[in-house]
Amino acid sequence: MVTDSKTRRGTRKGSTSSSSSSSSSAPPDPLSSMLDGTDPLSMFAAASASQPAAAAVSHSSSMGDLGRKRREKEEEAVGPDFEPWSMKRGEILARFTTTEKLSINLCMGSDKGKALGPGSSAVSEKVRTRLEELDDLEEGSQKELLNLSQQDYANRIEELNQSLKEAWASDQKVKALKIVIQCSKLLSDTAVIQFYPSKFVLITDILDTFGRLVYDRIWSMCSDPRPLPESFTVEDVNDTAKETCLNWFFKIASIRELLPRLYVEAAILKCNRFLSRTGIQETLPRLTAMIRGIGDPLVAAYARAYLCRVGVEVAPHLKDSLNRNFFDLLATFRQIGGESVQNLLVVQRVEVPEYLTLYSPAINWILQCIAYRAPEVLLTEMMDRCKTMANNALLLNSIMRAFRPEFVAARATDFIGMIKDCDESGFPKHLLFGSLGRSLACADPPESERLSILNEAWKVITKVRSPQDYIGCAEVWVEFTCRHFTKREVNTVLADIIKHLTPDRAFEDAYPQLQSVIRRILTYFHDFSVLFSMERFLPFLDMFQKDGVRVEVCKSIMEVFIKHQVELTRDPVILNAMLHICKTMHDSVNSLTLEDEKRSLALLIVGFMRTVSFGRDFEQQLSFCVEARATFCNLEPVLVQLVHTVNQLAMETRRVMRGSHSRKTAAFVRACAAYSFITIPSLSSIFTRLNLYLLSGQVALANQCLSQADAFLKAAVSVLPEVPHSISIEGKLRSSESFLLDFINNFLATLLVVPDHPEHGVLYLVRGLLNIVQDYTWEENTDAKVRVYLSALPLLAAMSQETFLYSIPKVDSNETLYGGDPKFLSEINKLCETLIGQILDHLKALARDEQSARRQSALAFSLFGVLLAHGDLRNNKLSQLAVNLWNLSHKQGLSDTRLSVRTLEHVKHQAQQPGMAHLSEAAQRLSLQTRT
Repeated sequence: MVTDSKTRRGTRKGSTSSSSSSSSSAPPDPLSSMLDGTDPLSMFAAASASQPAAAAVSHSSSMGDLGRKRREKEEEAVGPDFEPWSMKRGEILARFTTTEKLSINLCMGSDKGKALGPGSSAVSEKVRTRLEELDDLEEGSQKELLNLSQQDYANRIEELNQSLKEAWASDQKVKALKIVIQCSKLLSDTAVIQFYPSKFVLITDILDTFGRLVYDRIWSMCSDPRPLPESFTVEDVNDTAKETCLNWFFKIASIRELLPRLYVEAAILKCNRFLSRTGIQETLPRLTAMIRGIGDPLVAAYARAYLCRVGVEVAPHLKDSLNRNFFDLLATFRQIGGESVQNLLVVQRVEVPEYLTLYSPAINWILQCIAYRAPEVLLTEMMDRCKTMANNALLLNSIMRAFRPEFVAARATDFIGMIKDCDESGFPKHLLFGSLGRSLACADPPESERLSILNEAWKVITKVRSPQDYIGCAEVWVEFTCRHFTKREVNTVLADIIKHLTPDRAFEDAYPQLQSVIRRILTYFHDFSVLFSMERFLPFLDMFQKDGVRVEVCKSIMEVFIKHQVELTRDPVILNAMLHICKTMHDSVNSLTLEDEKRSLALLIVGFMRTVSFGRDFEQQLSFCVEARATFCNLEPVLVQLVHTVNQLAMETRRVMRGSHSRKTAAFVRACAAYSFITIPSLSSIFTRLNLYLLSGQVALANQCLSQADAFLKAAVSVLPEVPHSISIEGKLRSSESFLLDFINNFLATLLVVPDHPEHGVLYLVRGLLNIVQDYTWEENTDAKVRVYLSALPLLAAMSQETFLYSIPKVDSNETLYGGDPKFLSEINKLCETLIGQILDHLKALARDEQSARRQSALAFSLFGVLLAHGDLRNNKLSQLAVNLWNLSHKQGLSDTRLSVRTLEHVKHQAQQPGMAHLSEAAQRLSLQTRT
């Protein structure tokens, strides 16, 4: 029985070394040396069996939460300025793709039972069974999946990842280990070499899952009775957890093949914390040395990348291991020119430059780990080392991507010199300039060197023949150009891009890069008079010929314009360009366009129009609105905004031109009214039409254009019968009644100042409105029509006054036209009697319906309030009607008691005012009823 943890530790290390080396002096296998004793797996099983199962279950959920929080804290060890692997994962999967068929060859082991017979209880038999089970991890049933597409391959790997989690959750630890081992073996397959970086990403996801499961399992075993502290030491770990941890390392040490043994042990590297203070520090160099046994340089490069990845997560301070991996990687570069690699490239028809790019993710990651918070002198050392190497372009590319942009920008001229000296056949120079450009987009080189840097870079970029390679590099340098130079240089760059991408319509395959160019330009050019004065900017936009992409680009331009164009403009360069862009957005609208998209486009166009102002050149402003109406006829919110703009223009004209050129001003206002009168009928929203008719009528009235005002108001009355019972608001149907009542109330308030037409009789607009209300088909069980009548009574009362409550300057209302004529007052009284009669009839109808008692009470009280405020209660009939309405409203005890008390107090207060004594008698007849 093994009892000393240090002894066990040494034994495990010896085992691993022996499995990865052919030395004859290797120590004996730790598993074989214990055939005559109890192996660690059996000890762990016995210890586990002695613990109540319920205890494990009770801690599982809480341990999971604690484990997740612990991992989040540990991931922050390298700081937020370190770009994590998860940020690179998606980029690698998108970049390294293939159309060739892929295969997965799995050897999952046989499923035959390993149970011992009733009499087989000897320790040696248990150990042999355990060893056979471990051997079975690599010797079993073959399962080969052929002719898989890239997506199918990714789906199968994800299924294996789920199988791993399910096996672990069901306590099938051996099955989980089998899955991890077999997946690790797939990383030795370079049959489709272009896909290898993406395969590495997918497979290492499974390894990461396995590493987390093992670590969390052991950590949870140390959390009884209290959770293990974040900064725990080996002394805090109990013996059971140590035994379990050691068992996992023993299992992994028994894996025969080098690659899966290396990857699986690296996956659980963090578990060394449970066994020794220096476990990780001792293990990293050993695993680094093991990688030297991998023959394929590409496979070895990614193995080093994975080791550096797990190493920097658990021990970011151990830079020596990172450096050793990097130097070992450099030593393998000479293998690229070797016969085996060259033969592989010939078979797979892969060129050397394309092959070298497959190393980029691995080298970039290793260098990122090394360069993280490294001093500037390290960059100088790396550059010197790079100069002495063959095939140094790949390394140079990774150096520029890994080190801080400030360090690279300060040496930009030196890097350009090194790029010139690189062998073009080994690694394309445009990729090197692309990496340099990314650094210069984040940091500024010395000012005196900027122009020469741009010239040298563009000399290389413009010679790139492949349109995709060209635009991939050019888009990066656009930002450098915009950042440090004027529109002249930017215009030159745009012209060069158009020249390269126009032949054979190459721009159709470069829309994402072209959109990136637009975004970079808009980041630095907010003065649109400068932007649109570039000769090649609009031709550059013309390359976006795919409708969806073209509209998105136009929207991005509009958003920046609205955000930064704070001043009103009449610049013809801006207006013509923006009208062109807005027209592009408008013309994309069709019957299939979603309402949200229409609304979004309309808001952008409206935002542009609000920035347009021709000052006191009102005719030019109106001409612009006329052009805009013809251009944007399919977007209703834009037309609504145009009508508002023209109405504001009419009011501004009257204010500015008051007292001068009155004929010209009147003609212009009439032109504005005509514009609105033509535009409003094209709107589909009926309440928008009603409100704009009313608004335009009010504007015309304010400008003494009585015939135009009359036409607008008559048009509004004629539209009322078309109002539906329900309207759609934000996708939901709602009753239109409240909106209709609001409009009618506003309309009635306007009619007070509208003079009667001499050819249409007294109060023809009021009568016309009330006739429409009378004939309108209202909803059942509604008091809306009576509510309109109640609203009309105060209007009629106001019209009977000698002086109206309000008026419009220079507009003669009915108070002037009729001058208190008795016939006019008689017409008002007759109309009031008719309305009151209609209301009383409605109240009687409600009296026959017990369920309508509350409505009856409310309406009666409202009519009482109208009579009290606007009627002459010295008239006995009217006074008696008011008392009857009061009593009716309180008949069922359904009225608002507080409101009734305040109303009665108001009546009594008014009765004390001079000339209001008649209210005293009425007040005495008004009684309050209490609820029982």
